[in-house]
Amino acid sequence: MVGAVEVNGYEIWPGEDLKGADLKGVRLRGANLRGANLTEADLSGVNLEEANLRWALLRWANLVGASLVGAFLGLAILRGANLRGADLTGASLKGVDLTILIGANLKEAKLSGVNLTAAHLVVANLTAADLEGANLEGAVADTGTQWPEGFDPKAAGVTFQPLQ
Repeated sequence: MVGAVEVNGYEIWPGEDLKGADLKGVRLRGANLRGANLTEADLSGVNLEEANLRWALLRWANLVGASLVGAFLGLAILRGANLRGADLTGASLKGVDLTILIGANLKEAKLSGVNLTAAHLVVANLTAADLEGANLEGAVADTGTQWPEGFDPKAAGVTFQPLQ
């Protein structure tokens, strides 16, 4: 994951400014996008498996259906990002600030220390996720959200609302 990744004849380097870029359908598996500005970028359906997105700005990014399996998102900013149907199985999200997790697959995701304050956890799969030290105070979930075995979301500050 060192250096640039080639996309449609262009090189994308770590720290690149890709604000608002249309990258849907692009294969970025293993790409080094450390510190890249992907604010409002369309990454729907993108393969970002094992990608390095540490310190990346993903505010309001469209990650619908994206595969982030095993991706490293440490300290990335995902506030307002749409992760509906995204697969984050085994992804590292330490220090990440998240809000919208509708239908996101976070099975086995490393979420220790993650800020999920006021997050919308609708039909999210958190089975076997590491939630140690995660801040869930004020998060909203529905009955379709799956939690790690033995985890008490209400004790963690999660409020439940029916699907709308």
